[in-house]
Amino acid sequence: SAIYLWRFGSIKSRILTVCQHFFFISFRARPLVQTFTSWKAPIIWEEMFDSILYDQGHTDKNSSVALTVFAVGRYLDAYLKTFLTSAEQHFMLGLPVTYYVFTDSPEKVPNITLASRRNINIVQVEKHTRWQDISMMRMRTISETIESEIRHKFHYVFCFDVDQEFKGRFGSEALGDSVALLHAHYYKLPKAQFTYDRNPKSKAFMETGDFYYHAAIFGGLWQNVKHLVDACYLGIIEDKLNNVEALWHDESHLNKYFWIHKPSKLLSPEYCWDQSIWDKRDILITRLVWAPKHYETLRSG
Repeated sequence: SAIYLWRFGSIKSRILTVCQHFFFISFRARPLVQTFTSWKAPIIWEEMFDSILYDQGHTDKNSSVALTVFAVGRYLDAYLKTFLTSAEQHFMLGLPVTYYVFTDSPEKVPNITLASRRNINIVQVEKHTRWQDISMMRMRTISETIESEIRHKFHYVFCFDVDQEFKGRFGSEALGDSVALLHAHYYKLPKAQFTYDRNPKSKAFMETGDFYYHAAIFGGLWQNVKHLVDACYLGIIEDKLNNVEALWHDESHLNKYFWIHKPSKLLSPEYCWDQSIWDKRDILITRLVWAPKHYETLRSG
């Protein structure tokens, strides 16, 4: 299959060329799925990339990654240990990684054995009950942590929901300037069925879009992630002042953001798969899966 070379650099200089700092992507390796967007951003699927080349390239560039995850209330008990232990087995292996765990119960964060150059930072946050307040807190906290700490230590930031489990390689091929995730339940559906916010009074309002993105994972260079979370936070604030709440909260605002500011790389549903979906023909590997809902743990207390 034809091999294209994708530049590792700023969003403004996303061009195809040959250089020692460029990474191989084979867009024709997966003819039955969409492998690039109308603005020529790659959609990453298994068999499209050489993991050794990617890892070596990011090692040579001294790439480093901050992972943010919120484990508030009973979500900590139900999911955090599995999330962290599975991340240690599959997430960005070989690169420096720090997990930023935001929780209202720091004393309950499990003690996880970490590999070399991998750390956990625990940050205490308030617990909220309303989704709008939860979304605001998440976006504000990520932004503040990027500004106060992450920007001084890491090139990349990846933000995750905690109710997920890593099952396979989630490696340096996922790194990029601005990274969005295709939602497993929508990537095959027509746009008319995408659940964008259709309320013109909301800052998240969209008549149409490119794809439907899943807010369970987003990432990129710290500058771009900060721009994203700041924009979403301001949108949520304005909605709250106008007594409006977006249909899917921060996910609605994230979709609006990526409609205006196109991501430079898209992750296929391999990177966040719902195992209840019966049609798995496109999924050659599940890298991360939705965790089973532990309703008894979440409701007890």
